[in-house]
Amino acid sequence: MKQSLQLRLNQQLTLTPQLQQSIRLLQLSTLELQQEISQALQDNPMLERADVSEGEGGDYETTEPAPESGGLESEEVYAELAWGDRSVAGPGSGEDDDELGFQQPDASQAGLRQHLLDQLSLTPVAERDRRLVALLIDALDEDGYLTVSLEELAEMLPEDAEYDLVELEAALKLLQSFDPVGVGARDLAECLCLQLATLPPETPWLAEARRLAREGLKMLAEHEYGKLKKWLGIALDADFQAVRALITGLNPRPGARYAEVSAQYVVPDVLVRKLRGQWQASLNPAAMPKLRINEMYAGILRQNRAGGSLQTQLQEARWLIKNVQQRFETILRVAQAIVERQRLFFEHGPTAMRPLVLREIAEQLDLHESTVSRVTSQKYMLTPRGLFEFKYFFCSSLGTEEGGATSSTAIKALIKQAIEAENRGQPLSDSAISTMLGKQGYVVARRTVAKYREQMQIPPANQRKSI
Repeated sequence: MKQSLQLRLNQQLTLTPQLQQSIRLLQLSTLELQQEISQALQDNPMLERADVSEGEGGDYETTEPAPESGGLESEEVYAELAWGDRSVAGPGSGEDDDELGFQQPDASQAGLRQHLLDQLSLTPVAERDRRLVALLIDALDEDGYLTVSLEELAEMLPEDAEYDLVELEAALKLLQSFDPVGVGARDLAECLCLQLATLPPETPWLAEARRLAREGLKMLAEHEYGKLKKWLGIALDADFQAVRALITGLNPRPGARYAEVSAQYVVPDVLVRKLRGQWQASLNPAAMPKLRINEMYAGILRQNRAGGSLQTQLQEARWLIKNVQQRFETILRVAQAIVERQRLFFEHGPTAMRPLVLREIAEQLDLHESTVSRVTSQKYMLTPRGLFEFKYFFCSSLGTEEGGATSSTAIKALIKQAIEAENRGQPLSDSAISTMLGKQGYVVARRTVAKYREQMQIPPANQRKSI
């Protein structure tokens, strides 16, 4: 084969480290950006936070000139009854004992497992039974339910232990006597019955409530009130309401109050206000880190030009400062463009939201559509109408009878308004809502109404019915 030399021209896009960093910073949330900057401050001695007293919030300062900028059934029952957090209160703390220095621990901070183990340690039972109860405690889920059958637990025990189902049932009975009431139940019906068993025997309609909890939860979830009243032998609506009130006053998730819940904070990137009749977006100073070059190390570098490591770190610090500033400038440009397009939303609310897609903002600002997508992800603006993610203002278009267009957000708002104003005794079906919207000039199919209703987590008509 004869060898030869050939000259070819081709184009290739290469992402420089600076550009890669710029793209990565753009898609980070505010909290993620703070973590990124904290790590950079630890790794790069040339970078430091500017003193708050030395400049206005959000400034980016350098002591060196920077380069120029570049460019389930139980679940149904939960939803139907709209149970809130009706956790059974723990024992009172009592008065402080100054001599002993005793302080009642906060059970809600200990976790469900530890809370139950503490009670078990104070219970006078044999060591064999104590081990079985501890095994059952370990098998509970975060709501306090025993999701594994006793037969399965028996098979998991060592063969030489010689435990039987009778002992496991006795251990479960002991566990179900612990606080919170209802813990150790194997299903929702048993959980409610355990709680009803603690009520005084003279409680009105207690027998009917127990029967309803044992056998009628499915009918209650489906709002079959007529069948329930006949099945329970109740004639008056007021009496049935009393039975239902006993059920809804119970806690379907007794262990939930002991679950560890980590708070998720959202820091708005942009603040939206109406100034001199115009809606204006501005950067949130609290979300903007103040960075600058460390003057001491910059001075060392000026005196010793041969410092290779410091020179590299100086360049990296400049890149970070510039890219962070460029990130917030891009966020502000996109936010202002959104505010201008959705001015009617800020004036009149969700029903005035206009259709908007990423391409419109990208063309207006001469940005790539992927750049706008990164900017609108995990970025938030605080407005007089609440806190919204940028993506909230982008919505699809639906037609009107006049040939115009409205947004899906506006249709969702209209659906929500109609449902909130409906007669709970005769709730509106999806077809009825579709017809109602049609009379207002909006062409919305029944299946579209159903889809939007589900997205808003609103149950269907039969589950919204009440007496």
